[in-house]
Amino acid sequence: MKRRRLVICGAGGRDFHNFNCLYRENPNVRVVAFTAAQIPGIDNRRYPPELAGALYPEGIPIFAESDLEALCAQHRVSQVDFAYSDVTHAEVMHLGSRALACGADFHLAGPGSTMLRASVPVIAISAVRTGCGKSQTARHVSRALGELGLRVAVLRHPMPYGNLSAQRVQRFASLSDIDAADCTIEEREEYEPHIAAGSLLFAGVDYAAVMAAAEQEAELLVWDGGNNDLPFLRPDFHIVLVDALRPDQLLSHHPGEAALRAADLLLINKADVARPEQTGALADALRELRPGVPQVLAASPVALDHPEQVHGKRVLVVDDGPTLTHGGMSFGAGYQAVRGLPGVTLVDPRASAAPEIESVYRRYRHIGPVLPAVGYNPDQRQALQRTIDDSAAEVVVAGTPVDFARVVPVSIPVLRARYSYADAGTPTLMDHLEPFLREHRLL
Repeated sequence: MKRRRLVICGAGGRDFHNFNCLYRENPNVRVVAFTAAQIPGIDNRRYPPELAGALYPEGIPIFAESDLEALCAQHRVSQVDFAYSDVTHAEVMHLGSRALACGADFHLAGPGSTMLRASVPVIAISAVRTGCGKSQTARHVSRALGELGLRVAVLRHPMPYGNLSAQRVQRFASLSDIDAADCTIEEREEYEPHIAAGSLLFAGVDYAAVMAAAEQEAELLVWDGGNNDLPFLRPDFHIVLVDALRPDQLLSHHPGEAALRAADLLLINKADVARPEQTGALADALRELRPGVPQVLAASPVALDHPEQVHGKRVLVVDDGPTLTHGGMSFGAGYQAVRGLPGVTLVDPRASAAPEIESVYRRYRHIGPVLPAVGYNPDQRQALQRTIDDSAAEVVVAGTPVDFARVVPVSIPVLRARYSYADAGTPTLMDHLEPFLREHRLL
């Protein structure tokens, strides 16, 4: 039987997971290539043979998404799979139109074929968009569960931007584990806060193996999603966040809409900074979309370390990279913490941006007067350092979850601004989780 030829369009995460679930051991399919988007520098690699399996002794090449038409023609591709997240529905179908114009089928793999079934209960935390506050919510949940005496492991959505073979299964129990894994800034932004909160964290490329490792050490798993993707594990309780400051984006992005429609609990975040009428209208819209699904209100308070140290100073703000880039936000926690403070002069980093950073501003023109913490490779990290050193700022306020000063050494003080989770009404998030915990005999 002739093998069906496929291209998987991804961004270094969901694409590998879907391949592992659907095609790695399927003799009727030949995946000729992955394509890469969203994350710079993750093409021109190869999904290694030790991960790709016996049917792919040479591994699978990874090309830029711009090469899709050429790949379809060269390899007589009959199917293109879409496998990444936080893109508008229009963008998904533009890519689908490119595939159809090449004569190929366009395919979206669903949860039934890509969610893994764990042997212990799973609480999953997803969102309709990047930047809704998933990770601080996941930290709150895992910390609260730990305080109840439960053995909890957090599984983070993959961020395999480095050596894929070495990243097959990753276990992080300390900052030294993160250092040893040579993680990018973007990985550190997601991993370090969990470690600081005392959680045991797992990530990687092969999530069947990642899940198996976590199950050995935990009686309950917490899935901390990436972007607005669906969980890789089948959730027994699925929390989906919506952003009170972006009420018009409930149904605008893939696969955030699917997550919303699959939620067991809807969490309206940033109720502390949205206007009450905004929050109320959002709650009404959610009740219309998902009647009967419970809602909970939450806040995202931001705290600035040593605010007295910014008084009278020229301050440059560094904010979370993915939130600003494909997340579509113009600023993050750092800007939120310092704007309006008396005696603070904000320095616009665009005036001193190194060429690598200038290219980010050109691509994402919505970004405000903040420096996006893009650090996928050493060149970008050096560009961040040069941009700051050339800015004439006296203080950096870092609104990224990572300890920025540890990974980008600069010559001026760095203060941290951090979002946290807070309940903004009753019943609280943990009140909603209590019946689930009792049902699974965890309380």
